[in-house]
Amino acid sequence: MDVSAAYERIFGYTCAEVLGRRMIDLVHPDDREATLAAAQRVMGGTMQRHFRNRYVRKDGRSVDVQWSARWLPDYGVRVAIGREVTDLRRAEVELEHLARHDPLTGLPNRYHLQRELRLALERAAETGTGLAVLYIDLDGFKAANDRAGHAAGDLVLRDVAQRLQQALRQGDLLARVGGDEFVAMLPGCRDSVAAGLVADTLRARLQTPFELTEGQIDLDASIGIACFPGNGATVEALLASADSAMYAIKRTRPHHAAEYRSGVPLPG
Repeated sequence: MDVSAAYERIFGYTCAEVLGRRMIDLVHPDDREATLAAAQRVMGGTMQRHFRNRYVRKDGRSVDVQWSARWLPDYGVRVAIGREVTDLRRAEVELEHLARHDPLTGLPNRYHLQRELRLALERAAETGTGLAVLYIDLDGFKAANDRAGHAAGDLVLRDVAQRLQQALRQGDLLARVGGDEFVAMLPGCRDSVAAGLVADTLRARLQTPFELTEGQIDLDASIGIACFPGNGATVEALLASADSAMYAIKRTRPHHAAEYRSGVPLPG
């Protein structure tokens, strides 16, 4: 029935262009169902505060809008006040990403892993399709990091993350859970034999030397395997089992110091 001058600034339409049009026609298609439900609540007498949806501007761009609305029964109309929150929503998305991901590698962090692993356990329990967790600890990284420097170490960790992720299937999840520790979640992995084949592939990827301007670094990895339900039926139990298996492997191996090679011998 009427819009303010701010409406034209936010949505790009003049008052004359929208008078008589249905509000829902301008809402982003993905948000129309939720918007109609909110409108029904308003018309039922519930004042709607801080409802968010997306509109499609006249130029085709989407804008995020936060609304407060109420129903005026004497006039049979909804009155809504909205403000654009596109920048706020973008900042919220970035913060949500930072809260769930490792800033160095971009991989999911421990919090995100635990959340996804909990969902994967529920699906595995329902379907019986299996689930495995690989706890990956880099052998020799700390020594290489100390000798080559932290900047070089960061480059190696990014490369490690990329190599591991490329060796996994679509649908698997790789997380960084510590300085040089990673966890791979393998939904649908039927048993420890299948998980072991994946572990062998990951180790092979890591055993290719890492080439840096400071020289060449050779690494390996100790990988512990835990399978649902035999090694645990909860997130905590499965991760603890895989972690214990990883340390058991480390104890059976001779101490592995990373090799660092360059044109100039390093002191010490």
